Amino acid sequence: MKVGFLTSSRAEFGIYLPLLNAMKKDPSFDIGLIVFGTHLSSFHGHTIDDIRKEGIRIDAAVETVLASDTQSSISTSMALTSMKFSEVWNQLADQYDLVFCIADRYEMFSAVSAGLPYGITFAHIHGGETSLGAIDNQLRHCISILSKLHFVTSDKHAAKVKELTGSDKNIYVSGSISLDNLREMTLLDKASFQKKYSIDLDKPTVLVTYHPETALSIDNEKRAEEFMEAVAEMKDLHFVITMPNADAMGNLMRAVYTAQGNALSNVTIIENFGTHGYFSCMQHAALVVGNSSSGIIEAASLKKYVVDIGGRQEGRDTSGNIIHANPDKDSIVAACRAGLAKGVYEGGNIYDKGGAAKKIIGVLKKWKP
Repeated sequence: MKVGFLTSSRAEFGIYLPLLNAMKKDPSFDIGLIVFGTHLSSFHGHTIDDIRKEGIRIDAAVETVLASDTQSSISTSMALTSMKFSEVWNQLADQYDLVFCIADRYEMFSAVSAGLPYGITFAHIHGGETSLGAIDNQLRHCISILSKLHFVTSDKHAAKVKELTGSDKNIYVSGSISLDNLREMTLLDKASFQKKYSIDLDKPTVLVTYHPETALSIDNEKRAEEFMEAVAEMKDLHFVITMPNADAMGNLMRAVYTAQGNALSNVTIIENFGTHGYFSCMQHAALVVGNSSSGIIEAASLKKYVVDIGGRQEGRDTSGNIIHANPDKDSIVAACRAGLAKGVYEGGNIYDKGGAAKKIIGVLKKWKP
């Protein structure tokens, strides 16, 4: 089976990786990547270089990201991505029996929608979920409607996809593939992590990934400032801040993190750890903070409590490790102190169904295009 994978960001490539590695070893599959979005942006770490190290064939590399992140620029980027993918699909549509897409990014929606006239069969991962604080929510549902196969993380999400598509065919509950990463990876110990990244994790560390909210007209710059005021107050903690995605108003948050973080002795700013480095850091962190899906999905498997700020992830199903905080300094500080007082999370992870990549491959081997 000839299978393509659309990847536009470091986070989603990390989710794909266990499935890619499993397919790479299986002679039943011939896989190739279509790389675009922030992977080709030097501003976001030019993560196509990391992809090349994985030894997976790249069938196309498409530059689609604009330097600005205003609402107008995001809209223009969506149109540019759609236009460029018209040519990509014109060249590659007949090359694949199936193309995987994932989740909810605006550039992913543009790439998938451009494939509709070519009759491409898309398989969607992480459909049926809800995140009300970002435009991702609407985009995810649209991608589900445009796809033929669906690999979802729970029965609830399967029911949502059925509602969206009007059919219960080709919907499979696999759990989250990203959790396969945690089973398969040997994460770095503290000494190895410090040697590689020059970051000392012996002091109680808080891992932060705090993105803008894009669904409403929200002052994300003010939210970043409130967060950094909370960080300045918690001087007994070491905050490792990873930079936000290429979302509307993300650059404003980046500027606040950089300007104020560089002035604080308890802050380390990282552009991109990569999957291995990120989860190694999470493994040793005392707490995870922000509004990233990694806090909702993966952190529970690493036994971490998570302070989820604001409404970006509102509507998502969560395990028992999530502590919600309003996007103001006092609420963030109080939630962080509460999370630290709880210590190690001893509960389960609702997104773990056991071996998602194996489940997906099992479905594909029985599926007929």
